[in-house]
Amino acid sequence: MDNRLVLTVLFVTLSWMSAGNCVQAAGNTTIAANVTTPAANITSATNVTTPAANITSATNVTTAAGNNTTAAPTTGPPLTTNTTVETLETPVSRTGCGSQRLCGTQPTGCDPSANNSCFFASFKQRGNSRNFEIEVSGESDGYVACTLSRDSTLGGNDTTYVCANNNGAVEFFGALLNNNQLTKTTLNVNSVKGKVNGRKIQCTFAATAPPPLVTRAGESFAIGISTGPFTNGTLGTSTSRFLSPLVDVSNSNGTAINTLNANTTTTTASPNTTSHGITLRQSLTQAVLMTVGVLSLAML
Repeated sequence: MDNRLVLTVLFVTLSWMSAGNCVQAAGNTTIAANVTTPAANITSATNVTTPAANITSATNVTTAAGNNTTAAPTTGPPLTTNTTVETLETPVSRTGCGSQRLCGTQPTGCDPSANNSCFFASFKQRGNSRNFEIEVSGESDGYVACTLSRDSTLGGNDTTYVCANNNGAVEFFGALLNNNQLTKTTLNVNSVKGKVNGRKIQCTFAATAPPPLVTRAGESFAIGISTGPFTNGTLGTSTSRFLSPLVDVSNSNGTAINTLNANTTTTTASPNTTSHGITLRQSLTQAVLMTVGVLSLAML
């Protein structure tokens, strides 16, 4: 038989193999046949309970979500401002975190009473009000500050409580944070206590959370902890040490995590994906076809 005829038959056969692999690739494509139509799960409007029908008073609201909704804080009077600092006799610690108060720490789970490099802030609600007992601890040559932010970033004139080291004693300031700069202001704060031990600054105080952070059930804000220089009464540029996501300040069982240390997650392809195997087979088939073509030219 003529060699050219044999090579032609072989070339056609391999071409059909290549086409078959292409069909196989198309056959492995997942289609949306198993997608559940959202409309199929919609409950008829006749079964919807009108939330307004269950409202009994402004301070005791029953919602359609059930009885697990936290009651909205009352609108009691804000605290009278008094930033005179008394000596802190009991060191700030993580006792009661996650059971009696919400805490945020850096490093995670550190105890400010034992670890000098522990940045710490905690919040405990006073009854059903917008008043909170706050504790702050951190290591700095200047000041340690705790910021309440209405979004997930610090700045935009966010309310900030500053505990500064003034020649070995704590000096307290209310401030607004904007673009890493603090501007002193008057806040509803009293019962301030503080202590400086080396570079560790600790202070406790009572504060009225600024509206609208805690004006209704589930209202959330971010907690920030920062440090910076304090020279001749001037608050220098702040450096963020801790920033939580939005959290409910009244949730004494909660925990605030530091998003500044969040690891970036890389998404990889599913191990069941077959596209790479199909591509490899197609490449091998094309290589064989090219080889046969070269040999055919050499034999002619």
